[in-house]
Amino acid sequence: MIYYRVSHSISFFGQIFVLLIFAVSNTLWAAEGEAVDQQYRTSVLPFVTKYCSACHQGDDAESGLSFDRYTKSAHIQTDLEVWEKIHRVISDRQMPPQDELQPGEEELTAILLAVRQQLDSFDCTAERHPGRVTLRRLNKAEYNNTIRDLTGLEINPAADFPSDDVGAGFDNIGDVLTIPPVLLEKYLAAAQSVAEQIVTNDEVRKRVFPYEPASPDQIVETARRNVREFAERAFRRPITPDENERLFVVMKAAWEQDSSPAEIMQTVTAAVLSSPHFLFRVEQDPAESDADGIRELDSFEVASRLSYFLWSTMPDEELFQLARQGELTKPDVLRAQARRMLSDDKAHALVDNFAGQWLQLRDIPRLQPDPELFPDFDAQLKVAMRRETELFFQNMIREDRSVLEFLTAEYSFLNERLARHYGIPDVHGSEFRKVNYTNGERRGVLTHAGILMLTSNPTRTSPVKRGKWILDNILAEPPPPPPPNVPELEEGTETLGSLREQMEQHRSNPACAVCHLKMDALGFGMENFDAVGAWRVNDGRFDIDSSGSLPGGQQFHGASELMQILADRKSTEFCRCLSQKLLTYALGRALVSSDRCAVNRLVDELTLHDYRFGALVDAIV
Repeated sequence: MIYYRVSHSISFFGQIFVLLIFAVSNTLWAAEGEAVDQQYRTSVLPFVTKYCSACHQGDDAESGLSFDRYTKSAHIQTDLEVWEKIHRVISDRQMPPQDELQPGEEELTAILLAVRQQLDSFDCTAERHPGRVTLRRLNKAEYNNTIRDLTGLEINPAADFPSDDVGAGFDNIGDVLTIPPVLLEKYLAAAQSVAEQIVTNDEVRKRVFPYEPASPDQIVETARRNVREFAERAFRRPITPDENERLFVVMKAAWEQDSSPAEIMQTVTAAVLSSPHFLFRVEQDPAESDADGIRELDSFEVASRLSYFLWSTMPDEELFQLARQGELTKPDVLRAQARRMLSDDKAHALVDNFAGQWLQLRDIPRLQPDPELFPDFDAQLKVAMRRETELFFQNMIREDRSVLEFLTAEYSFLNERLARHYGIPDVHGSEFRKVNYTNGERRGVLTHAGILMLTSNPTRTSPVKRGKWILDNILAEPPPPPPPNVPELEEGTETLGSLREQMEQHRSNPACAVCHLKMDALGFGMENFDAVGAWRVNDGRFDIDSSGSLPGGQQFHGASELMQILADRKSTEFCRCLSQKLLTYALGRALVSSDRCAVNRLVDELTLHDYRFGALVDAIV
C-alpha cells in the first residue's frame, strides 16, 4: 500500500529504489528481531531457568505465570504487561522469594538490564493499532445527562434502571454494557414517559420542537422538520433519507389511527428515544477500501467521543456546528474545544464519573465505621469527606494544576465539620473553602479522610488495604492475589501486640512476605490516621510507628515523607497510572499492549508541560 501511494509521483528507477529501501528495511527489521530473541535466549532465559522456573511452569504455575511459552522469545509485542511486571518484582526484590536461592548483585543488575532491553524493543512504529471499537450503550449517568441536554427536562429517568456493569475499573466500558431484557423494558417505558412530558409541557415542547406552521398547508412539513432535527440531535449526527422516511411512516401510522397532533408527536418522539442510534454510541465499521481496516473518525463521531469523555453527555450546539463544518478533525480546533469544555460546568461529570470511580468516591456513602469505636462519626462528616476530594479534583481541572499535587498538595477544601475532624482551627460554617495545612500531617489525596476510611475496616485501620489501594490506583502495580487459605487478622487481638507486630507475625510465611513487604510499608506510612481518617499518635496502648522502607532502600517516617518519596521517585509510575486510567475512561475500553505507545506519549506530554492536568486531556483528545 505504501508503494502504491508513492508510485504515481516518482520515476521507474525511483520506484525500484523505493522497493530496495523497503526490502533492506524489512531485512534490517527481521535481523533486529532475531537479535532481540538471541539476547533473550542468552541473557534472560538462563536467569529464568535458574531462579524462576521451579515455581512458574506448568498448569499450576504460581500466580498463573508460566515461563513454558518463553523458551525462545519474550513475545514482547503481545505480552508486554507480563514482562513489565516481571521487571518490577525483580527490581523491588520481591522475587525470587526470600526463602529461595537468591541471585547476586551482578546477576540482578544484568537481568534488569536485559529485561529492560526487551521492553525497549517494543516497536511503536510497526503498525497502527487504534483498538477495537465496541458498540457502546449509554450508561445510566450518560442516559440521564443526554435526556437533560436533549429535552431540557430536569428528571432522572434512569433511576430504576439496573446497575451498569463495571469493566477495567469503569462503568462506561463498551464490552460490559449489555442490555438484559429488563433494561430493554425500562428503555421503552422511559422513552414513553419522557415523550409524554415533552408534549405536555409547553416550555419544553417549544424547546424540543421550535418550529410552528405559518399556515395549515405547512403543518405536515413543519412537523417533519421538527422531528428530523430532534432525531439528528438525539442520534448525534445527520439522519439518512431512509431514516427520515421511516420516522414519517411512524407519524403517518399514528395519524391514521386518529391520534391528535400531540399524540402523533409523542409517538414519534418515543420511537426516536427507543432507537439504538439514541441508546448506543454508534461508529461505522471501516470500509473495504480503508487500509489495514483502519479509518479516520468523522467530525460527528469525534464530537460524541469528546462530549461523552469530558461531559458524559451529548455534544452541545457549538460542537454540532463545528462537526457540520468538518472543523473538528483539525487538531487546533479540537484542542480549543477540549479546553472550552473543561472550563464548562458540565466538566463536573469528570469529577462524578471518572474521579468517582478512579478514587472510589462512590463507595463512601455505603461505609459505616463501628459507632461504638467512632462515636463522633456522623452523616455530615461522611458527606464532607466525599465532597473534599471532589472539590480537590474539580480545582485540579479548573486551575489546570500539576497532577503531582494528588500526592503532594499541602492544601485541601474543608468546611467546619471536616476541619474539626482534622483538628484544624478557625474554619467556620458549612461552606467549603481552600485551607492550607500548617502542621505537616497531611499531604495530597491519600491523606483525605474519605480515602483513608475507604481503605480501612469498620473497627480498625488496614495497612494491607491502604498499601494495596496505593499500588492499584496510584502506581498501577497491582499485587497478585493472595495465596489460598491465608487467614485474616482477627479483630480485637491487642494482647498479641501492636498491629505492626501482628502483621509481622501474619506475613511470616515467605510466600506472603513477598507482596506484603511493599504493601505493608506503604500502608504503615499512613498509620497515624485512624479508620475514619483522624490524626492519632497511639493505637490503643501502643505508640504508632509510621516509619518504613520501600524497595530500593528509600526510608521515610510518616505520610508526608512517604508522599514526597512517591512524588520524587515514582512520579513516572503515577503519571503512567493516571494516564492509563483516564485513557481507559475516555476510550471506553480496556487497554492492550499496543496502547503502550499512546500511554508513553501521554506521559511524555505531561512531563513536558509541567504535569498539568490539561496537558493530559489535550494528549488524550
